[in-house]
Amino acid sequence: MTALTRRCFGMLAGAGVASLAAPSFLRAQGAPHVVIVGGGAGGATAARYIAKDAGEAINVTLIEANPQYTTCFFSNLYLGGFRSFASITHGYDTLAANYGITVVNARATAIDRQARAVRLADGSRVAYDRLIVAPGIDLIYDSVPGYSEDATGIMPHAWKAGPQTQLLKSRLDALEDGQQIVIVPPPNPYRCPPAPYERASVFAHVLKAKGHTGSRIIILDPKPKFSKQALFSEGWEKYYPGMIEWYGPDVHGGIKGVDPAAGTVETDFDTFHGALVNVIPAQRAGRIARDAGLADDSGYCPIDPASMRSMMDENIFVLGDAAIAGDMPKSAFAANSQAKVAAMNVRGDLIESKVFPARYANTCWSLIETDDSVKVGAQYAPTAEKIASTSSFISQTHEASEVRKTNYEESLGWYAGITADIFGA
Repeated sequence: MTALTRRCFGMLAGAGVASLAAPSFLRAQGAPHVVIVGGGAGGATAARYIAKDAGEAINVTLIEANPQYTTCFFSNLYLGGFRSFASITHGYDTLAANYGITVVNARATAIDRQARAVRLADGSRVAYDRLIVAPGIDLIYDSVPGYSEDATGIMPHAWKAGPQTQLLKSRLDALEDGQQIVIVPPPNPYRCPPAPYERASVFAHVLKAKGHTGSRIIILDPKPKFSKQALFSEGWEKYYPGMIEWYGPDVHGGIKGVDPAAGTVETDFDTFHGALVNVIPAQRAGRIARDAGLADDSGYCPIDPASMRSMMDENIFVLGDAAIAGDMPKSAFAANSQAKVAAMNVRGDLIESKVFPARYANTCWSLIETDDSVKVGAQYAPTAEKIASTSSFISQTHEASEVRKTNYEESLGWYAGITADIFGA
């Protein structure tokens, strides 16, 4: 484990006793109950930090439809052959066994804010004193004309990790030399801003390793610019000259639609054909948050910058991709950071523990080629209007190879550390 892992995400010994289907011990009678919907970087972190720091003074229930969680972060490294699928897949057993968290593998379908209860798919209800909502994103399939949920089997998005990620990799690995890839990134705001361009990089890495010199990757972007653009452009020219072509809207004139059966993307400029077409549509907060009235007209959920408390309901906190988090990007690092602030405020609400001023952080690493990783990050603090950046950094062009290799090693330590911090393993 690297120094970064130990410093930022070192595990503390848990005091909880095992609990999965039902607790093997009795919590304090009448202890307040916190329910968390969503077991990703935000939700699972919040569950662990509340249970770890409150002990038996608060009952914690984590509701997550899937028994295992595949991280969207680092899934591009799986696509590029740098990691196995198993290495980005994590379970919840340690949260139950070591922290006394009740893990409910079921789909939460609705929130009754008046009754303070979450309804599950089987019709049962779980009452709460405080609720943390971390449902991630929903994809707006029809934001790209011609695209649909049915089309994802032909034009995978792989923006929710799992079977879609495996499908995209199988399609990538099956490509023959000379066949073309077309990527349609999403408009802002969306999960992990640099990720579509890291994905193009690892696609190119796979093609280059196979000697597919005749293949091309076309990026048809709805945005006029993108995160780390100068760094990616430099890397593509260095490692994959002539293989990756990025077109902004000033060139392609707008994406008119896709034809999944034909494998085409039509723009005002031209129609592009891909043996593999990766469409990543626009996004919004997960449906359960929107249906509960926690989102505004943007499709995302406004929060109090100092606490992550919903602006729509004082008994609810919203984390991660679903939240309007000011200057913070929608990333796993950001969600993990936000979860610790929310957990502290939940404990303050329910057991009057001390609440300290909120501080947030984020770093995003992107792999361009083997041992060449670039990063961007910032520190944040709440203002009256939003979570605002207080300082920031970004990799520079023309950096030494040793710096880029160190970045990559740092990212590996971060992944090991943050997944331990989230899942307690």
